Amino acid sequence: MGFMRKHEQRGRQALILSEQAFPIIEQITAGMPGGFFIYHADGDERLIYANQALIHMYGCESLEEFREYTGYTFSGLVHPEDLAATERNIKEQIAAHDNDLDYVKYRIVRKDGTVRWIEDYGHFVHTEPYGDLFYVFVEDATEKHFQAIDDAHTAQLAQERLEALEALEHETTALKLVHEILSSGMWTMEFDRQGQMISVFWSQDFRAMIGYKDEEDFPNVLNSWSDLLHPEDHDRVLQQYYAAINDYTGKSMYNVEYRLLTKDRGYRWFQATGKLSRRKDGTPITYVGMFVDITERKETSEQLQEQHKLLEEALVKAQRASQAKTMFLNNMSHDIRTPMNAIIGFTNLAATHLDDRELVRSYLDKISASSSHLLSLINDVLDMSRIESGKVVIDEMPCSLPEVLRHLQSMIQGDLEAKKLNFHLDDSALVHPYAVCDRLRLNQVLLNALSNALKFTPSGGHISVSAVERPGDTADTGIYEFCIRDTGIGMAPEFLKHIFEPFERERTSTVSGIQGTGLGMSITKNLTELMKGQITVESQQGQGSAFTFTFPFRISEAPDAPEAAEDPASQQLTGKRLLLVEDNELNQEIAVTILEEAGCIVEVASDGAEAVEKVCRSVSAPYDLVLMDIQMPVMDGIEATKAIRALADPRLARLPIVAMTANAFEEDRQRVLSAGMNGHLGKPIDVKKLFATLQSILGHGQA
Repeated sequence: MGFMRKHEQRGRQALILSEQAFPIIEQITAGMPGGFFIYHADGDERLIYANQALIHMYGCESLEEFREYTGYTFSGLVHPEDLAATERNIKEQIAAHDNDLDYVKYRIVRKDGTVRWIEDYGHFVHTEPYGDLFYVFVEDATEKHFQAIDDAHTAQLAQERLEALEALEHETTALKLVHEILSSGMWTMEFDRQGQMISVFWSQDFRAMIGYKDEEDFPNVLNSWSDLLHPEDHDRVLQQYYAAINDYTGKSMYNVEYRLLTKDRGYRWFQATGKLSRRKDGTPITYVGMFVDITERKETSEQLQEQHKLLEEALVKAQRASQAKTMFLNNMSHDIRTPMNAIIGFTNLAATHLDDRELVRSYLDKISASSSHLLSLINDVLDMSRIESGKVVIDEMPCSLPEVLRHLQSMIQGDLEAKKLNFHLDDSALVHPYAVCDRLRLNQVLLNALSNALKFTPSGGHISVSAVERPGDTADTGIYEFCIRDTGIGMAPEFLKHIFEPFERERTSTVSGIQGTGLGMSITKNLTELMKGQITVESQQGQGSAFTFTFPFRISEAPDAPEAAEDPASQQLTGKRLLLVEDNELNQEIAVTILEEAGCIVEVASDGAEAVEKVCRSVSAPYDLVLMDIQMPVMDGIEATKAIRALADPRLARLPIVAMTANAFEEDRQRVLSAGMNGHLGKPIDVKKLFATLQSILGHGQA
C-alpha cells in the first residue's frame, strides 16, 4: 500500500527510524485523540510501533498482550469480515491519488469480544532501515457510525490529522540526522513470547560492508551471517551469541571480535555488540546490535604484538648470547693468560740460565708447547667466526680413509704414551678405503673428538676409533661411519643438550684443569654438516663418551701415485737475494734471522710503496723472490704486487712474489693468488713450510 500526491516527494524521503525514536513518537502522539501505529506497506504488513491509546482501544493493558492478541499485523487489527473490503478500498484510493490521506472505516473486535467501529487515516513514507511504511492515525468511530456526522466536523478532524503527520515527519527527519552521525552496520532480531526467533533484519550498511547489494543477495535470515564466520571463530562466536539470548537475567552482553568472509575482500575482522530487550519473565523481545569493521586496527595490533614477541625473543637470545659470550670472554681470558704466563715465565727463566744449555732447551720446549696451544685457541675462535659468516668452503678430492686414520694416530701418539692410555684403531670394515671428501676438514672433526677423548680420559683409560662402511643410496656412494669411544669422565645429561652450542663447557678449565674455548664441538658439528654429515653423542658420567660421525661420501679408486718429489735438502738457498716486505720490526727481525741463517741475502722494505721502489731500482741485480706482507701502511701487499706486475721490464714484472701474512684463511690464499702472487704462507711462520715453498718456487727456475 502507499500514499502519494501533494506530499509525494516528501513521502519518498529516506527517513531513519530506530527504537530510539519511539519515546519521541509517544510524546508526540500522547496528546492526540485516538490511536497511532506504524506498519510495513508490504509483505505481511507487520507493525513496528503502536501507541498506548491504540493498545487500550483493543482492550489490552500492555504491548505484549496487544502483540499476542493481534499478531502485531495490520490484518490482525481489522474485523475478519471487513478485511478484504478495507484493503481493496485502500488500494483504490492509492490508484486514484485524489486525496492527501487515505481514509478507511472498518470494525475491530476488542479482546473482551465487543465490536467497535474505527476511522483510519494513513500516510505513506519511505524509511531507513525499515523500507516503505504507513503512519496511521485511528479513532473510535462507533458513536459516529450510529449518528449523523457533521461534514465540517469531519473536515476539521482531517486537518488535525494532517497537521499531526507533518509534525511527526519533522521529528523523524531530525532523527535521520542523528542516525547519519552514528551510522554503522546493524541488525535487529524479533522473538515471540516463547523466546523463539521470528524475524531477522540486516541493515543495508552492513550488507555493503561485506560486499552484498540487497536482500535477495543477502537474505534476512540468521545463517546468511553465520555461514560466513571463519571456521576458527565459528563455534566461539555462536556460543557467545546464544549465551546472551539465553541468559534471562539480562546480565550477559554480546561483545565479540571475529573474522567474516566478505564477498569481494576475503576475510575481514569485525567487532559486534548486541543488547536484548526482555519481558518481565526474561524472555527476549528484540535483539539489536551493530557491526564495526576493525580489520586495520586488528592488523596493526597483531603486527605490534608480533613485533613485541619478536623483540622479546630477540631480547632473550641477546641475553643468552651476552651471558654465553661473557662466560666465553672470562674463559678465554683465563685460557689465553695460562699459556701466555708460561711463555713469559719460561722466557724469563731461560734468560737467567743462559749458561745451562739443557735447562734452556727444556724451557724453550715448554715455550713452544704453550705457543702451539695459544695458537690453537686463536684458531678455534677464527674458525667459528668463518663458519658463522659462511666463508668455509668444502674442498673435495679422492683420499685414503685408512691413511687419514693412521695420520690421526701418529698425531696423538705422544699424548697417548704420556698419559699411558690404551688405543685401538679398527678400519677393517671399510670395503672401499678410498673416498671423495675434504681430507683437511675430515681430519679436523675427527681430531677434535679425539682431542676431547685425550683431555677427559684419565691415565690408564682406553680410547678406540672404528670405521664402518655401509651401502649408500646409489652404487657409487657409501655411508661412512666413524666412532670415537673413550672411558673418560663422561658428561651430565643436562650438558649433553647444549654440547654443540658455542662457548659451552661443562666445567671451566679452573675446575677441570683442562683448557679450551668451548668452541670445539660447535665447530665440529658445523663442519660435519657442511660435509653433509651427522654427528651424535652418547655419554654417561664416570663411564665415558662416544662420538659418532656419519658421512655420505662418493666411492673412489686409488689415485695415481705422485711423482717422487725432489729432496728439499738438495735445494740450496745460499746466495739467493730476497726482499722482505714487512712493517712490523719484530717480525722483520725473526724472518731476517731465519732466512740469513739459511744463507739468503735479505733486504727489507717497511711498506708496499717502498717495496715497489726497491724492485724498480734492482734492474742491475734483480731479487730472486719477494716475501710480501698484506696489511701495511702507505700501500698494502695486494696493490704493491699489482704495481710490480705492471712494470715495463719483463724480468721485474715476472719476479716471484710469495705472501707471508697473518691473513691465513683459504679465501685469503685465493685473493693473493688472484692478485698475481706465486704462493701463500701464513703467520706464525712455519719454518719447514717456508723453506719448502721457497725451494719449490726457486727450484723451478722462476727466479
